[in-house]
Amino acid sequence: MSVLVLLLAVSAACCLGLGFVLQQNAAQQAPLSDFLSFRLLLDLMRVPRWLGGLGLVVAGMVLGAVALGKGEISLVEPLLATNLLFALALSRYQTGQPLGRQGWAGLLLLAGGVSAFITAGEPRAGDAVADPLRHWLIIGVVVGVALALTTYAKRSRPNWAAALLALAAGLLYGVQDALTRVSGTLYSEGGFAELFTGWQPYGVFLCGVTGLVLVQSAFETAPLRMSLPALTAAEPLAGILCGVGFLGDRLRTDTGALAWEAAGLAGVVAGIVLLGMHPAMPRGTTGSKPPAHELQRR
Repeated sequence: MSVLVLLLAVSAACCLGLGFVLQQNAAQQAPLSDFLSFRLLLDLMRVPRWLGGLGLVVAGMVLGAVALGKGEISLVEPLLATNLLFALALSRYQTGQPLGRQGWAGLLLLAGGVSAFITAGEPRAGDAVADPLRHWLIIGVVVGVALALTTYAKRSRPNWAAALLALAAGLLYGVQDALTRVSGTLYSEGGFAELFTGWQPYGVFLCGVTGLVLVQSAFETAPLRMSLPALTAAEPLAGILCGVGFLGDRLRTDTGALAWEAAGLAGVVAGIVLLGMHPAMPRGTTGSKPPAHELQRR
């Protein structure tokens, strides 16, 4: 593993984790009438804490994009999932909650899962698939699932809606990471002229803005523990699917390696859930809220 890629990905995870906590602190105070609306972003732009969180998230995305340009997406994505460790660290500082058994177990599962997946899979670059049908098929399936989750979230109770919206946003962010990798390749081959004649950079922008609305709506409707685990788990899974599916990433496929890769991903997801549900995570606003579809009527 390149030390530079490791430092870039972990730095990106740090910025993302801290930024998510600051954004949720502000988004939980936003008007419920802004649910799943671009007005939510306009309202939040008036809040200094949210802007600070946005700056950190943007910095994390930039660092992540640089890491993706220098390393395989199947390597970078599991490292980006460690953003939850930094989110928990800030939340623990805010709440004063100790890590306890749950925190340490989640930390070990997440770190061990990332290590197991990378060590067993040995992600390496290969030849990207040139067939556009393969690209559109995989991206279409991921985006279609995200759309279905968003549609169902509109009719769900707030806690479920937050988790479903975060899942949808994580899937879109995974696609965004893959398109960022492709955009970097286009730029390196032909500069800005080559970059902006392709559809991929516009896809990066669309996935980023749509994902941002979904994430802030999730942060607005329920505590962070209901959304951040789903967001953190979905992004690397979607990114790895795109990486192996059409970016040419290669993983070891012998029986032993596949078993360890599956165990590593399972450990990552389990660790994310344990850390995301930790008592140190912000609880958000108290009191019950109506179902998500009722929020849109207000």
